[in-house]
Amino acid sequence: MNTPDHPGVPAAYHGVWARTLLETPEGRDTSTWVRWLQTGLWHGDLRVPPDAPRDTPEGRAQTQGFAGTTAITRPDAALPEVCTWQRVIDFQPPRSTPDAGHMVFETPARVIETGIHGLYLEVWERLPGSLGRRIALARLDADGQPTAERLLVAGVYCMHLRPRVAAWPADLVPGETLGDLIRRHPTQAGALLDFEIAFGRKEHGVWTLERATQPALEGQVLPCALHRVDAARARVERGPLAGGWQVLEWVDDTRNEAIAEMHERP
Repeated sequence: MNTPDHPGVPAAYHGVWARTLLETPEGRDTSTWVRWLQTGLWHGDLRVPPDAPRDTPEGRAQTQGFAGTTAITRPDAALPEVCTWQRVIDFQPPRSTPDAGHMVFETPARVIETGIHGLYLEVWERLPGSLGRRIALARLDADGQPTAERLLVAGVYCMHLRPRVAAWPADLVPGETLGDLIRRHPTQAGALLDFEIAFGRKEHGVWTLERATQPALEGQVLPCALHRVDAARARVERGPLAGGWQVLEWVDDTRNEAIAEMHERP
């Protein structure tokens, strides 16, 4: 799926990254659960705060998550690379500024991101087992056409992203959060929260969910037998993700995964 506009993300960025630190002028955060899954072009991101009351609509609305394509550029040779996350679907309302940061690799498995359109620093560390296999799929509808729903795989990790059907309320204003909208439109809370992002390990045809925008999914162990049908199509045979999917990306190189992770060990 590489094109002149999207030449592909360098291998240094592939895998699943856990955020271990966020620093902003307001303080430090080391407790929010954050995973960024990156294939050769596509990304998925899920962020679950530790203290949100997730049994309420307002608490669930504090979760963040999105998916889309990723671009790595270096507009100025004197500055670090710029990573831009071009969001296609988003749990939260649209941002007023691009999602982009300067990236500096301290080690192959540790990268520092600093803000371009905001004051922040984030530390990302790559999870073991997240290299080698890179898959990005789009769900096919009843007519065989691709939808905005995504299934992303990096190594032994899998992320599923299904966007909401409901449109944003007509009175949405720039800078609002999902929580703001739910407080103003409480009768629409169910429709606005109907957006599924789920992350976990997928091994031997079984997907164990670790975190999700819908708390009831967490801890579930679901069948997920994924195989490629041909160059353009794949299928999931069992479980809630069963059905046909369009192949956006499919790379399986477990030999190079083992070599890369050996070099990352301290």
